[in-house]
Amino acid sequence: MPGLAYSQTISGDMRDGILELTIDNPPVNATSADVRKGLMAALDAARDDQSVTGIVIAAAGKTFIGGADIREFGKPPVEPILPDVIDAIEAYGKPVIAALNGAALGGGLEVALACHGRVALSSATVALPEVKLGLVPGAGGTQRLPRLIGALAALEMIASGRTVKAAEAKLLGVLDEVVEGDLLEISCALARTFAAHPLRRTGALPAPDLNAAAFAEAEAKIVAKARGQTAPVEIAHLVRIASSEPLASGLAEERQTFLRLRDGQESKALRHVFFAEREAGKVAGLEGVSPRPVETIGIAGLGLMGSGIAVAALSAGYRVIGLEQTADAADKGRERVLGLLDRAVKSGRMSTEKRDVQALRLTVTADDADLSRSDLVIEAVFDDLAVKVDLFQRLDKVLRPDAILATNTSYLNPDEIAAATAHPARVLGLHFFSPANIMRLVEVVNCAKTAPEVLATGLGVAKRMRKLAIVTGVTEGFIGNRIFSAYRREAEYLLEDGALPHEIDAVLEAFGFPMGLFAVYDMAGLEIAWARRKRQAATRNPSDRYVEIADRLCQAGRFGQKAGLGWYRYADGKREIDPDVTALIEVCRAAKGITPKTFSGSEILERLLTAMADEGQALLDEGIAARASDIDLVMINGYGFPAHKGGPMFLVAQES
Repeated sequence: MPGLAYSQTISGDMRDGILELTIDNPPVNATSADVRKGLMAALDAARDDQSVTGIVIAAAGKTFIGGADIREFGKPPVEPILPDVIDAIEAYGKPVIAALNGAALGGGLEVALACHGRVALSSATVALPEVKLGLVPGAGGTQRLPRLIGALAALEMIASGRTVKAAEAKLLGVLDEVVEGDLLEISCALARTFAAHPLRRTGALPAPDLNAAAFAEAEAKIVAKARGQTAPVEIAHLVRIASSEPLASGLAEERQTFLRLRDGQESKALRHVFFAEREAGKVAGLEGVSPRPVETIGIAGLGLMGSGIAVAALSAGYRVIGLEQTADAADKGRERVLGLLDRAVKSGRMSTEKRDVQALRLTVTADDADLSRSDLVIEAVFDDLAVKVDLFQRLDKVLRPDAILATNTSYLNPDEIAAATAHPARVLGLHFFSPANIMRLVEVVNCAKTAPEVLATGLGVAKRMRKLAIVTGVTEGFIGNRIFSAYRREAEYLLEDGALPHEIDAVLEAFGFPMGLFAVYDMAGLEIAWARRKRQAATRNPSDRYVEIADRLCQAGRFGQKAGLGWYRYADGKREIDPDVTALIEVCRAAKGITPKTFSGSEILERLLTAMADEGQALLDEGIAARASDIDLVMINGYGFPAHKGGPMFLVAQES
């Protein structure tokens, strides 16, 4: 039976009695209707064929199966549905082996779990990442995986959605073999071996034992981390019933939960975020534009921000040259960078060997001329226009004309910085978020004179650093800080109008923010924003409403957690409501003749979300942001907006 075709995406070939099925549905071999139809057709055809003693399911390309076809969500189901295909594989009378050449994600892993054996290349990975889309596995993952690897291990893997490498997957019991050689040959050999023995069906394995206390502890941590998201909680419930319910009833409840969540608002929001990230990489005007090659990155300023950028660049494989003003400062900057690498080793995020390799690619200097080898220089110096202009003018004298200059300014106008340089077309903004080695977001600022290949290079560097790059035009604060400023102003108006800091924070945390706004201020320190407000005082429109409560706190030395006093007080480091702050707010209200109102949580939330969305719409109207979904991504990845709510622009669109 050479060269058999069971559908447009499923083909088959015989190898010494084993039918090798190949899934070829680029780009990620998603379990589309055609894939499902082809798999079922192959199973039916081989069932009574005496020449077929077993089946191996393999895949073309670099992915085994990348999950469900999300494009089918919201559309009428097309038979056969994935659970029926998986049930047919598990119940099949001949051995079926999954040959994992690459990632088996979501429905792909569920297909593999239903097979009677699983062989993978050492480079393969497995995951059930449905939780990241606000879903639970819908084709047996919550019921079969616990039977295979135990309830606790399954709970951790499914609720986190994390990717598991082949070696760990074999250790856990997900895989039977991990190989370096001929994957198909080894998989066929395993199928022949299995043909001589009773088949091991994952769903028929005994229900896993449940350590009630350990499971309850793990479940409590998941619920706390979920911050109101539904899917992680449902996953814990489904894994729990795998230990007590028959497979059929567990599968039925899992499917019912999957369908309910799929049609719910949280999954819709997370799918919006998923597709928004794909769209963010599509930048008008860059079609066919090639980025410049970058191998060496100079970083001017190795403070908190600069050292984080350096670590991100080293982790991406770049050579890094750090510049400081003095030799002593350069040495201290080097120690900061190495300290961050050491911290990554200590936390288990990096091996000692990788740390040593990255450290070898780092040099530091106090001499501008040493940056001459740089293909790109990112400045992370004090956020002062004169300081940044002076630096870039000095770099003009030592860098190649085609080397790129990037400013990491948060609020300054990068067009003014670029205009002061010899080659404005090579200047752009790369606004990292602190800590830059951890935070995923980078705002890539397209300045008035930025050349297209320079913008493309900035995007390419950010991508290589595994950052989420969002292109923004030039405006004070760019996308994120401009919206944050509007959101902060509205929160301060609420204070004057009658709300208290802890009430606003409680509403935001209940909504899903990791921390309330005023708690964040205290953690970051109040003095930096105060200094900026003082600089802006001379140009502030006197007719604009201005809330001076934060200024009064700073004048009293209440600079946040490090001072033990801020919007809250910190007794032994624990955040507490401070009556002195309440009294100060009341004094400020009285000075303006404001009679305080009582606000419900929903009223507070509506005012804050409206402020965000209104400012976002202004950014769109001005052409600063390309799309509403870009704004949502900035707020989610830079400011803690809960992803399962979709972002402020998504929420407004749902209400309209």
